This record gives sequence, C-alpha cells and structure tokens, in this order.
Amino acid sequence: MEHAYSRLLLVFSVLALCLGNQGVRCQLTSDFYDEKCPLFYTIVQQHVFAAMRAEMRMGASLLRLHFHDCFVNGCDGSILLDGSDGEKFAQPNLNSVRGYEVIDEIKTDLERVCPEVVSCADIVALAASYGVLFSGGPYWDVLLGRKDGLVANQSGADNGLPAPFEPIDSIIQKFNAVGLNTTDVVVLSGAHTIGRARCALFSNRLSNFSATDSVDPTLDASLADSLQSLCAGGDGNQTTALDLSSADVFDNNYYQNLLVSKGLLSSDQGLFSSPEGIANTKDLVKTYSDNGYQFFCHFVGSMIKMGNIPLMGPEGEIRKNCRVVN
Repeated sequence: MEHAYSRLLLVFSVLALCLGNQGVRCQLTSDFYDEKCPLFYTIVQQHVFAAMRAEMRMGASLLRLHFHDCFVNGCDGSILLDGSDGEKFAQPNLNSVRGYEVIDEIKTDLERVCPEVVSCADIVALAASYGVLFSGGPYWDVLLGRKDGLVANQSGADNGLPAPFEPIDSIIQKFNAVGLNTTDVVVLSGAHTIGRARCALFSNRLSNFSATDSVDPTLDASLADSLQSLCAGGDGNQTTALDLSSADVFDNNYYQNLLVSKGLLSSDQGLFSSPEGIANTKDLVKTYSDNGYQFFCHFVGSMIKMGNIPLMGPEGEIRKNCRVVN
C-alpha cells in the first residue's frame, strides 16, 4: 500500500494529461452524489482500502467485477444478482469473479447513511477505480448516476464475455458489440498488470497444444516449465500472477512481458504474437510497453468509455440489497 501512495504525484500528473483526451459524453456526472450522499466516496474508499490491505489482489478482483458487469446488459450491477440463472454462475464468472462481499459491505453502510440513494452499479464502478488507484494506477473522476438492472443475463455472460482462449479477432468483435474498439481491447487488457489467473485458463498452452507443438511456441520456455510444475496434478484452480514481474503494481510491465513471450493467457500473448495480433494490435502493445504515461492516459479514457455502456432492458432501480431486486 505504501507503494501506491508514493506514486500519487505521478498519478495526478497523468490525470492532468488525460483530461483533454477522455472525449466521453454521457448523462452520467462526476458530482451525482455530492448532495444526495456526500459520504459515498469516503465509504467506498475505506472499504476498498481495508479489503486490499487484507488481500492486495482484491483491487484486481474489483476491477474485473466492473468489466464483467458492463459487458452484459451494460453497467447495471446485474452480475451481483443471486439465483441459479444469475450471471455470477455463468462459465466465465463461476469460481472466478470475486469481490461480491466487499460490494455488500459497502452497500450496507451506504443504506445506513443514504438509504435507497446509491446504486449497486455505481458502487462497483467506483470500487474498481479505487482498486486501480491503490495498486499504483491512475486516478480518474468516475462518472455516476447509473441505475441497477432488474434482470440478470446468464446466457449473455456465457456468450458475450471475451474468453482467454479466443482468437484476437473474435475478442475485437465482442468489444465492438458493446461500442468499444480495437484500441480499447489493448488498453483494457492492460488491466492484467494486476491480479491472478487459474491454471484452467492457461493450461491449454502447456501440453497437447497442437498437432506439431506440445507447448504453445509463443510462450517463453522457462515460464512454460514453471507453469507446468505449478499446474501438474491439480484441479485447475491453482493460481499465478498475470504479471509475474510486478504482480500487485498497476504499471505497463504487462506489455513489456508480451514482447518477450511472457504473457500468461493466450488472449494476452495473442495481442503481440498471433497473426490477428500482428495485423491489428502489435503496434499498440509496443507503444504502451515504451510509454507508461500513454498507457495510463488511454486506460482512463477506455474505462470511462466502458463505464458508459448503457443499461439494456427494463428501466432500472436503486436496489436496497445488491443481490436481489426490490
């Protein structure tokens, strides 16, 4: 945590550079709760800080929670809904997405001081931003005023969320489907500079990879050996850092890893090494590997853009309990 605070001057310098590049217009505003619930920021910040002090990985988990929420039905908190048909039980989320309890704790405190005012979707969005900030990443004014969705969409999560096994052109198509472009693909993939992944998500690269290669030839050989040792004989739930060089620090090392074949997931290394990546995303990977300031700036813009994916379906509400509709 000390590392994150030591970088605050850098963070705010990057913010100043980014403000002119956000280019996002929407009905959400950064001051939405200033009068309605002035303790909103403080409560979210305190809970995220405490959760990350207990487990630094939680910053990455909250960021991923926001991503997986926005890609299905828009940024509407639908991923938080319980029920056997809920998004949290879709294949990309099951035993994978985390941080629900942190959101519950935040919501409980907010309902005590500002009952029926703050949406669960806004809590998820702001918590994700603090997860980035406390990991040493950039600060941005999160735009707020979302409503909570009334329905979950498990099939939408199964079919619409990008998978680590997919080719880059397929991932680009899924981003395009929610209004995000190829640059957003590369920028938001940079979120993998923090967090961990299960063996089940990359073991396909470690054996029987193809008719001609046992191991993915785009995976560094020494890294492949260590991953084989990690995953051997397990149930697929063993984890390792997505960015082995600085696992808990939000920086541009993720992109530098791709240049030396040390991207953990196929969808990571594919940005630089696959035929689709070479054609569409390789140059951006090089840019961000060389320029951490530019990565931070573009990450801020892409996060705000992703956070503006509109709620789909019935008109929303402010849930009293993030796990169930009112």
